[in-house]
Amino acid sequence: MTTNENALLLPVPDDDGAPFWRYAAQGELRVQYCADPDCGEPRFPPRPCCPHCHGFDSEWRPVSGRGRIWSYVVPHPPLLPGYAEQAPYNAVVVELAEAPRIRLVGNVVSGPGARLDSVDPRRLRIGARVQAVFAPAGPGGPVVPRWVLERP
Repeated sequence: MTTNENALLLPVPDDDGAPFWRYAAQGELRVQYCADPDCGEPRFPPRPCCPHCHGFDSEWRPVSGRGRIWSYVVPHPPLLPGYAEQAPYNAVVVELAEAPRIRLVGNVVSGPGARLDSVDPRRLRIGARVQAVFAPAGPGGPVVPRWVLERP
């Protein structure tokens, strides 16, 4: 992770994860899957070798972007000054609908491009259904998936 001028953490893509960020920049959520026809397991974080069959072939398949909140926290106090301006905010772990073993970290927001504090933390519940949206992670930052509640 790096930080931008507002001291927000930004992802640093590596070779294995670069396709994830390329698709996110296009507003698409894709997950790496094993390309072995006898396996086909999803894997995240992206890596060169399948942890199930140990094969090296992979493909990036689109997923719906639907999931549920598996866990969440409201950080107190904010750890970095750039986040203090948007407190209280949430950090969530989302379990994907199509691949329940795949869990992505992000924030629940009121819509694409909304501030991290745009959803009252009291509205969050374990199991709440969410949908991915995409927005830059700060000025000049990469596009990241964030989440909106399916029932506002």
